[in-house]
Amino acid sequence: MYALKVMLLSVSLLLSSWLMAATQVRVVGLFPGAAVLNVDGQRKLVKVGQAGPGGVTVVSADSRGAVLRVDGVERSYSLSREYSDGFAEAQKKQLSVAKGIGGHYWVAGSINSQSIQFLVDTGATSVALNDEHARRLGIDYRVVGSPLQVSTASGTARGWRVKLDRVKLGELEVLGVDAVVLEGSSPTEALLGMSFLSRVGWKVEQDVLVLESKH
Repeated sequence: MYALKVMLLSVSLLLSSWLMAATQVRVVGLFPGAAVLNVDGQRKLVKVGQAGPGGVTVVSADSRGAVLRVDGVERSYSLSREYSDGFAEAQKKQLSVAKGIGGHYWVAGSINSQSIQFLVDTGATSVALNDEHARRLGIDYRVVGSPLQVSTASGTARGWRVKLDRVKLGELEVLGVDAVVLEGSSPTEALLGMSFLSRVGWKVEQDVLVLESKH
């Protein structure tokens, strides 16, 4: 009986040590043929067939999920989920955006539940739209906005300051976002400025823009 208790205790200690040492793996970004991995706090963009931090290998990856080989075992991972001694949702919501055409970061999102493609611009103080964007999104800026003059690269433009009910990127959503609507075709792309970015955490790692909720 004593020998059995000692054996059970040894097995219990070994199991506890294994669980404590288990690699913490999260997939925080998904792209065709690549995934952004967070392994024990170390983040890296890893292409299919390559090994990332901790020797974790990306077997396959697309917009729906990734298959990773961790400690010789292949598992399917979804975005922003964690495998350790169990399966749990990441507490903070994250979105990873790979650098795109022209070295810029492009991200699909929505304004007031209407879809739109954003160009991330950390130099813009607020979300910026042209009048065609506003009309398509159903924003009656002349009624709900306040007029102002805006300095642009081509001179001074007339605009309106408005408040957007909600701006959403993936699972990241911010309510009551300041924006500017400019007359004419400038800016040609909807700009995601600091009125949104300052209300989420953001950083650039290895040409990947990482956005994260603050709570």
